[in-house]
Amino acid sequence: MARGSATYDKPENFASAIERFGPDPLIVCHNDADGLSAGVILKKALQRAGHSPEVRIIGKGENAYSDAFRREIAGRALGGLVIADLGVSAKLPRDDVPVVLVDHHVPTGRPTNAVTISGIDDDPIPTTSLLAYRCAEAMGVADDLLWLAAIGLIGDLADDSGFAEMADARSRYGITALRKAVSLVNAPRRTAGGDASAAFALLEKADGPKAVLSGEHAETAALLDAKSEVATALDAARKVAPSVVGDVAIVRFASGCQIHPLVAQAWRGRLKDRIVIAANTGYRPGWVHFAVRTATDRDILAFLADHRPAGADEQYGNGHRAASGGALRARDWNAFVAGLGFGSEMTLPEDAA
Repeated sequence: MARGSATYDKPENFASAIERFGPDPLIVCHNDADGLSAGVILKKALQRAGHSPEVRIIGKGENAYSDAFRREIAGRALGGLVIADLGVSAKLPRDDVPVVLVDHHVPTGRPTNAVTISGIDDDPIPTTSLLAYRCAEAMGVADDLLWLAAIGLIGDLADDSGFAEMADARSRYGITALRKAVSLVNAPRRTAGGDASAAFALLEKADGPKAVLSGEHAETAALLDAKSEVATALDAARKVAPSVVGDVAIVRFASGCQIHPLVAQAWRGRLKDRIVIAANTGYRPGWVHFAVRTATDRDILAFLADHRPAGADEQYGNGHRAASGGALRARDWNAFVAGLGFGSEMTLPEDAA
């Protein structure tokens, strides 16, 4: 199994990269199971190396490469910046501090002044949490962090991806407990509030998946409430029938919960010869958030690039060749669906933009 390439840095480069860090680096991570577990692994690895990192979870409607986030962290005294599971872009949110990117998505660009630990050239492609684990492993501080890597692996790829680390975690921790922990950890970021801080705190406190599920930590109850909220919203959205034009099916609904990836995945299995777009008009005012999946061999990133509306920004068309999506303002969504051949039944009032 390949571990890196001549193009991107390897996990073994992480230790030397953070030698340039000051005492108070910032870790920025995604709010799903893979991003959260990667964030916890990287935080513990940095702490064991003598640093005092802070963590910023990128949540509902946010993007680490947006102007808004650049403004948020501009001028802060940072010992360094670690960006995990949020994509690889040529334009960094800060270029005056050492930056390490840890990621497994298809890059949209390559920064010249950062260490970029990417799994995109590996076969199979590891998740960000597995890359983070390998970073910590190379530093000699990782044995108790394996279960966190497994949480991210199951959350993003399921558990049959052929990684030796997953086989080890399955033996040590039990696949049922790991799967149940993933379901729980993923719930808060899908709620209308979208606050995944309790999930991060629980992963940081727990010593394995059974501790996540046990209820010994107060955060477990909050995650169970979140899971119930999401289940109710998903049940309603699954009753919406798709509209089909050519080889594209759109399932449009309105929910404050981030359930569009789940809806797209559900319809992917039923519409095996279509590209499925689950479009959520209620997730954020003035925007359509959507997820794209397909059971065909089509490259979703290429599909979205071919149909990119003029007003799309960094929130459009990132991710994986088989799983992508984005967010568009109402007027750009209208241009997008018109380009796909859909009529007025799929458009929104443009004063909603």
